[in-house]
Amino acid sequence: MSPVSPTYARIAFVASPIPEAEEALARLAKSCGNVAPEHADVIVALGGDGLMLQTLRRFMRSGKPIYGMHRGTVGFLMNEYREEHLRERIAAAHTAVIHPLLMHARAADGSSRDFHAFNEVSLFRQTYQAARLRILIDGKERLAELVADGVLLATPAGSTAYNLSAQGPIIPINAPLMALTPISPFRPRRWRGALLPDGARVRVEVLEADKRPVAAVADHDEVRAVLSVDIKMDQGIAMHMLFDPGHSLDERIVREQFGY
Repeated sequence: MSPVSPTYARIAFVASPIPEAEEALARLAKSCGNVAPEHADVIVALGGDGLMLQTLRRFMRSGKPIYGMHRGTVGFLMNEYREEHLRERIAAAHTAVIHPLLMHARAADGSSRDFHAFNEVSLFRQTYQAARLRILIDGKERLAELVADGVLLATPAGSTAYNLSAQGPIIPINAPLMALTPISPFRPRRWRGALLPDGARVRVEVLEADKRPVAAVADHDEVRAVLSVDIKMDQGIAMHMLFDPGHSLDERIVREQFGY
């Protein structure tokens, strides 16, 4: 017996605040209806990857699947925009399950902040001087000193974003891995990063924090002048992203590795 496809009678739309996305929202709401997110079977995001990341964070504890359609700038995480037969498309979509990173950042003023990131957690130098960072994995020192513009830890979903631009590896979406990638490293020159199991706990300590201040960013949430940052994958949160057949996130990641 073949599995029964889920039904998505109740759709909640969210859109980027740009004319292209808002016009699509008005048309789709008229043809499909638009319920409040808490009553929806599925969330449909209309925009680019920035909106998708915002939508994932906004609904990450709701358990609701997310289906994106490209009405913005970068659309790696989005499906092609088409208005026809939307419910049928969503019902036939393939699911990619992704987990966010959880960042715990401790700042020089004594405060601490927690943020989730679906792409990456990054640490950047705040001034003209390179950052000096100490890296520990599961409590064991792995790099006594990294002198660089910064370092990032990326999820498989985020491995094709800033991580790829920083020469980090592309990770298949279902691989239980994270990419630890330096940003413009100066010392050690030959260190190009590491692939870590997704159960690893990463700690980055800032050396000479008063002289060489560093900011930590979880996707779009920033904490400045940090002393240390602890990062792990939050396995307790599982987001279900929906992709059209033949255009799954797995397929896009494979294509990205061959340059198209």
